[in-house]
Amino acid sequence: MKKLIAACGVLAALLLTGCAPHKPYDYSAFRASKPASILVLPADNRAPDINASHSVTSLVTQPLAEAGYYVFPVAVVEETFQQNGLTSGHEIQAVSPQRLHDIFHADSALYISITDYGSSYLVVDSVTTVTASARLVDLRSGKELWQGTASANDSEGGNNGNAGIIGMLVSAAVKQISSSVGDKAHTVANVTSMRLLAHNEQGGLLTGPRYKAAVAR
Repeated sequence: MKKLIAACGVLAALLLTGCAPHKPYDYSAFRASKPASILVLPADNRAPDINASHSVTSLVTQPLAEAGYYVFPVAVVEETFQQNGLTSGHEIQAVSPQRLHDIFHADSALYISITDYGSSYLVVDSVTTVTASARLVDLRSGKELWQGTASANDSEGGNNGNAGIIGMLVSAAVKQISSSVGDKAHTVANVTSMRLLAHNEQGGLLTGPRYKAAVAR
């Protein structure tokens, strides 16, 4: 009987732990830094699709601008690095914060890493997933101000119901082809970037100094 009570106690503790509220992100360093401008570095692409870096890098500028930050034009930034012999996100992100500050005079830089980008065939379904992590670094001090991770896929909230196995396989095959033709990953990447950067209870970036002006537009 005592063992049963002890086991129930352990189970209750585990359940309570699982239901514990999400610990709020510590924004103390972020607030102390007060960044007004963000340099978005080309993403470090660890996914097989070579288009992932350009896709995600171009999409994150919107939520940053809407949050009230000045965002350096992605094309200009990429061209500047290419003129200096740096073409990959991995190489570019290895440049020191002090050097980046000397070149662009930005308050901060966003370092993005992509781990998933594209469609995978899962026997009875084809799922397009984009997963990315990011961290914001103060280029004046080299301190990390924020970090986060987000993921999205095109099957969220949907299912195949009671469809037969043959119908499910055909649906997955058609989905796989349409994903390749329409670059569905780029659309999913847009959701991922919003989840990653938009401020909410789970994290995201705090709003910047131009937020009210951005909302007014």
